[in-house]
Amino acid sequence: MESLKEKTAKGILWGGMNNFIQQALGLCFGIMMGRLLSPDDYGMIAMITIFQQIAITLQNSGFTVALTNIKQPGHREYNSVFWFNVIVGTAMYALLFFCAPLIADYYHTDKLVPLCRYAFLNILFASFATAQSAYLFKNLMVKQQAKAGMTAVLCSNIVGVSMAFSGMGYWSLATQGLVFVGVNTVLLWRCSPWRPSLRIDFGPVRRMFRFSVKVLATGILNNVNSNVLNILLGRYFSPYATGCYNQAYQWDNKCYYLVQGTVQQVTQPVLADLSGHSSRRLGAMRKMVRLISFVSFPLLFGLGLVAREFIVLAITDKWLFSAGLMQILCISGAVMPLHTFLSNVVLSCGRSGVNLWCTCGLGLASIVLMVCIWPLGIRSMVVGYTALNLLWVLVWHFFVRRLTGYGFVMFMRDTLPFAIAAMAVMAATYFATAWIGNMAVLLVARIAVAAVLYYAVMRVARVHILNECQQFIVNKLFKRKH
Repeated sequence: MESLKEKTAKGILWGGMNNFIQQALGLCFGIMMGRLLSPDDYGMIAMITIFQQIAITLQNSGFTVALTNIKQPGHREYNSVFWFNVIVGTAMYALLFFCAPLIADYYHTDKLVPLCRYAFLNILFASFATAQSAYLFKNLMVKQQAKAGMTAVLCSNIVGVSMAFSGMGYWSLATQGLVFVGVNTVLLWRCSPWRPSLRIDFGPVRRMFRFSVKVLATGILNNVNSNVLNILLGRYFSPYATGCYNQAYQWDNKCYYLVQGTVQQVTQPVLADLSGHSSRRLGAMRKMVRLISFVSFPLLFGLGLVAREFIVLAITDKWLFSAGLMQILCISGAVMPLHTFLSNVVLSCGRSGVNLWCTCGLGLASIVLMVCIWPLGIRSMVVGYTALNLLWVLVWHFFVRRLTGYGFVMFMRDTLPFAIAAMAVMAATYFATAWIGNMAVLLVARIAVAAVLYYAVMRVARVHILNECQQFIVNKLFKRKH
């Protein structure tokens, strides 16, 4: 029988591998898609991205979290959640199918009607995987989830690139999303031993509803927060401008999700198991925050440092406007994994209401701010969005401190040194490599110099989390050889 510590370490290992491979595949195929498609194609998809992401939210809905907080959920609970989500998913697709003309009218683009009705099939497909996803999540079966996710990413990207090469434009992006959710759903069924039965009982759902509906609403609001600029840019600016922003956001998202996705897969179930051990839970929280900060700040600040070179070399200078936007987004991207972690801490305490209202507050603040400053232009909107997300980390921490005793000084000690070190390293790298004229050489040089400098700073500072990471990797390699 594996201990919780062993399960957590294994979960982080497989979660990290899953995210690394998914993002690596996303990088390779994203470059191909960026070269084959135009900003207008990306702009068309960006306008409806929020609705597509509801599909993913359904797969990790409030009931996934609710089932995780139950000590030993049985067949009755999983079966109830399965049929409820199938019914809700079907109803949502039907509603959005008939609302497609309204969405097209909002964006003044008639072509969105058939695109919406096609892309929104995601919601229907995803609803069939909620219970299977919850089962794997509850039992920390990260390896199985990882294999399903990696396969789905590979299949969807191959289909997307093939269609883009054939001149299918934005339809290739829509199909890519459909294939991902479809393949992932099929593989989650294959990986999970649980199967639904026709004996439908919504009693467990009713008992979980008060908690889970708040989590589901929070997930939807998170999608609104993430896509508020896409929603408004598509309305007030051209598909080209929307596409350029979306391209910048996608690269930023791929980078910070390397960290966020890895930790997210184990945070909530692990902290829920430690709910009766306050000192152990606080220790685990602080270690996870240090790990997130250790990786997230240099990774995102580094992406901002090489944004221009990367964009031009990877997807050509037709996307050059995206580079400046990406540099700004990388600042908020560095703290997004902390947003997610702190919200999961709140959920592990069973406070879905706090999670909902905090997310709702961020959403309302984002919408009001963006509506007020949109006449100032896209760059000002991105700056405002970034500043708000930076400030909101403190709002999340306020509630975490009240629930767990994780004080402000402790939080600053766990995050600020890594942020300052990463900024200093990137500044030093920028000036040390500014003389290089060749763009390809400059890109490689900045990555290499920044990586070496950051490692050296961590070694000189004797950062404990660095030693732990190195020891973990060595142990895994040693075990494999023997």
